[in-house]
Amino acid sequence: MAESARAVYAAIAANVAIAATKFTVAAFTGSSAMLSEGVHSLVDSGDGVLLLVGLRRSRRPPSADHPFGHGKELYFWSLIVAVLIFGLGGGVSVYEGIQHMRSPEPIRDVFWNYVVLGCAAVFESASLAIGLRQFRRDNPDRPFWQALHTSKDPTTFTVIAEDGAALAGLAIAAAGVWSSQAFGIPQLDGAASVLIGLLLAGVAVLLIRESRGLLVGEGIRPETARGIRDIAIAEPDIQRVGAILSMYIGAHEALVTLEVGAREGASAAAVAEALQRIERQVRERFPNVRRMYIEPMEKAAVAGRARS
Repeated sequence: MAESARAVYAAIAANVAIAATKFTVAAFTGSSAMLSEGVHSLVDSGDGVLLLVGLRRSRRPPSADHPFGHGKELYFWSLIVAVLIFGLGGGVSVYEGIQHMRSPEPIRDVFWNYVVLGCAAVFESASLAIGLRQFRRDNPDRPFWQALHTSKDPTTFTVIAEDGAALAGLAIAAAGVWSSQAFGIPQLDGAASVLIGLLLAGVAVLLIRESRGLLVGEGIRPETARGIRDIAIAEPDIQRVGAILSMYIGAHEALVTLEVGAREGASAAAVAEALQRIERQVRERFPNVRRMYIEPMEKAAVAGRARS
């Protein structure tokens, strides 16, 4: 969790510096794309603060009203971040671009636009590198896109998505500034702003989709469930394993429940020891399974399932 916070702090520091520079240059040059990029960086800065709020609130201990803790606070705040990217980042950029296309003004002092875009690219690349390094450390043996889709830590993949969108937005802004000057068509700068807004809206929709799944209650991966089943069925005194029900209640905390059927003739003491061994092995192999509940099946149910 501390590593996730470090990636967010790096992103906030980069975005605050970049936003101030972009707004200053936009005021002097009149570039619509640069103004949209300033809004983009400002929104990203605020989003980072909200992610830190989510991280802090998710660490609160369990209470009577929240016996499983507050881990899902992080999912709620990541959803708010995605909505803000869509509404403020995407909406304002599209609006500004349309206004500039309707009332175009030539860009002044183009050189400073390129200087700011270049510096912003360096800062965003550094922030993205920190986020990617942390993400690969958490997912060392899985393909990047698969790991990104199945990640349960919204802080890391939100930072990666924001920084990736920022770099793409910088490229669009640079293209808009250059083309408006090269062809003498100021409207192209406004069109670049619209494209930046659409880019942000697309990224926001993806983040909303991921955050919604986590907030509603995603379970453990199928391969993890199969591993738990294999551990349970390997016990000599366990004959059957029922459905494995699970849900992530935090970025690195999963709740798992399963039913097991004892072998005919197994003593209560032997079954109890088997259940303890199952829970210990599952926790050792899958550290994210922090809460595990194993229920014994009724003998009639075990016999019926064995016959079927």
